[in-house]
Formats: sequence, structure tokens, C-alpha cells
Amino acid sequence: MTILTRNIFSPEHEAFRDSARRFFEQEVAPFHSAWEEAGVAPREVWLKAGKEGFLCTTLPESCGGSGADRLFAAILIEEQARLGLSGPGFSTHSDIVAPYILNYGTPEQQQRWLPAMARGELIGAIVMTEPSAGSDLRAMRSTAIRQGDQWILNGQKTFITNGQCADILVVAAKSSQDPNCKDLTLWVVEASSPGVSRGQNFKKIGMKAQDTCELYFDNVVLTQHHMLGEENKGFGLLAKELAWERLQIALGAVATSSAALQWTVDYTRQRKAFGTLIADYQNTRFRLAEIKTEIEIAQTFIDRCLTEVCDDQLDKAVAAMAKYWCTELMGRVLDQCLQLHGGYGYMWEYPIARAFADARVHRIYGGSNEIMRELIARTL
Repeated sequence: MTILTRNIFSPEHEAFRDSARRFFEQEVAPFHSAWEEAGVAPREVWLKAGKEGFLCTTLPESCGGSGADRLFAAILIEEQARLGLSGPGFSTHSDIVAPYILNYGTPEQQQRWLPAMARGELIGAIVMTEPSAGSDLRAMRSTAIRQGDQWILNGQKTFITNGQCADILVVAAKSSQDPNCKDLTLWVVEASSPGVSRGQNFKKIGMKAQDTCELYFDNVVLTQHHMLGEENKGFGLLAKELAWERLQIALGAVATSSAALQWTVDYTRQRKAFGTLIADYQNTRFRLAEIKTEIEIAQTFIDRCLTEVCDDQLDKAVAAMAKYWCTELMGRVLDQCLQLHGGYGYMWEYPIARAFADARVHRIYGGSNEIMRELIARTL
């Protein structure tokens, strides 16, 4: 459902898209409802994705990846979103967690964790948010206090994607108990470490196949081998990665919007009201025309951002614009498309209902859209 020619993708990219689409259609979609009930996807699907080369594609071959550009990662995000698949949390693992280890880890750290992540043998989670600190990371209370040549990690984290199944955790913590301390340090913590525990899986209104929970750290012993980058330099590392992370959210939002439009066109061409197809009413045609136009505008902007991110030129304010505007668009699109489904749009077995519930959190995570507006306003 698009008239836009996306010139940023090569034939190699499109061949990869075909393979990715088949994988999600055959290995994820048929089982997704069961995973929604369970609240988590099984480890087997991670191993299958790793075997097919669909995890950590942008890692260099020396670290287990294929050295692909970020357009390959974008394709995976888009194809998963187009099928309305809220889990597994592949992109968090591949395109958020792994890059931190690649870009800021030592060669020993890279070889210790990344090849196994690319194979799906180790699953990664990013561990930032706390009960009292969401978008404002400087307000976090978790600490990793130095004691001799070790650090002792204590704290509580919440809303952690892949929290139940993760083996590798990229954790942010302060190095001082002084409430005025604003500096963060990033750590790679193995979930099997003594003192690490998990809360129960959250019962969310959407994203049900993506496991999300709290994590607790009680006197977890860390060494220099667990530190990413330098002590107290973590906030700068986070800032460098956030533009790509926020673009990933925008990517999924536009792909979901496009899918919702197609589902709605198909539905309205089959459903009648008062003897007339829903699609033949002017109100329906005009609403769908508006939606299609907005999606095309968003896609053009996203493709520009993708070109810039591949050249390491994506500005953080532009990424904030993409995240804010595309997720707001997704909310409007899904609301209108659900309305055109009538009562059936409220039924969970219809993809529009699940997508409607899944979409709401996109305006919150990755930095709330209120924070995105603030970041954009600072450039005025």
C-alpha cells in the first residue's frame, strides 16, 4: 500500500527483505498469539533468527555479524511491524544492546558476548528506566560504588524489554550516592550473576508478546571487565546512540501505519452497511486518502533520516522529530482505521485491535513525546 518508490534500497536490500518477510510469516506470525498469551517468545525463535542471519546484522563479521549497513536493520524492523508482531524484541537486542558493546566495549568484551548474541544464544536488554526515573535518566538512583578494584551495583529497574529472557544486560548506574551526582557509567551485567533477580512479567495493555519486567540488583559485584567506556562517561555514550534508537521507533511506527491502512482498505472493500460497501462511502474514501497522504509524507522523511543515519549524519533533534511525529501519526491512523472496522475493530483477533493497543506505548518509550518536543524546542 504505497505509491512511493524508495530509492534508498538496493536489489540486495530487497532480496534480504523477501527473506525477512518469509521468516516472520513462517517462524513468528503463526505462533504469535500463543506468545501473547505466554507474555514471552521462546528461546527457539531467537536461535532460528540467529541461524538465518537476522540478529545483529550490522556487527562486523569478526563479531559474528555480516557487516551490513543499517538499512538491513531497518528492513527487519519494518517487516516485523507490518505483520503486527509485538515480539520477540529483536531490534532492542540487535540494534540497541549490541551496538553499545561494539562501539564502547573492549575487544575482549566484544568477543565475549557479541558472537553469541548474533547466534541468538545470548539475549540482550537495555536497562535504564527506574520506578522514579523514566525519560529523565539523570534522576536515576541505581549505583555502582567502587570498593578497591571492584564496584558494587545496587538498584531497581523497570519496564525492561526482554527482561524475562535476557542473558546480557547493559545497565546504567551512578558511581556516587550523592543525590546531586549526575554522571552515569554503563556496565554489561550477566543476568546469571549473583544478586541479579527479576520481577514478574508485566501485564500490559499491548505489546503482549514482548516480555517486560522489573530487574533488581542487590550487591552485584562488577569489575573493570564489565565497564563500557570510562567511568562517569555513560551519559555521553547514551546521547550518541539515542538518535538511531529513536529512529527505530519511528520506522516501526510508519510501517505499522502502512499495514493498518492496507488492513482497512481490505476490510472496507468486503464489509457493507445499508447495502453499500464501506469503501464506497465518500467519508471512507476521504479518510483513507488523508491517511495515505500522511503516511507517504512520513515515509519520505524517514527515508531521508535513514540515509543520514547510514552516513552517521543524523542529528539528534531530527531523530526526535521523527520519533515524535511518526508515533503521533501512528496513533491517529490506528484510531481512524479501527473506527472504519466498526465493532470488529475492537475484537482482539483482528490485527487492527492488537496494533491499536500496541501503538500507545510508542509515544512514551524511547523518551516521551513531551521530551521530544522539548529537545526540538531547544533548537529554535
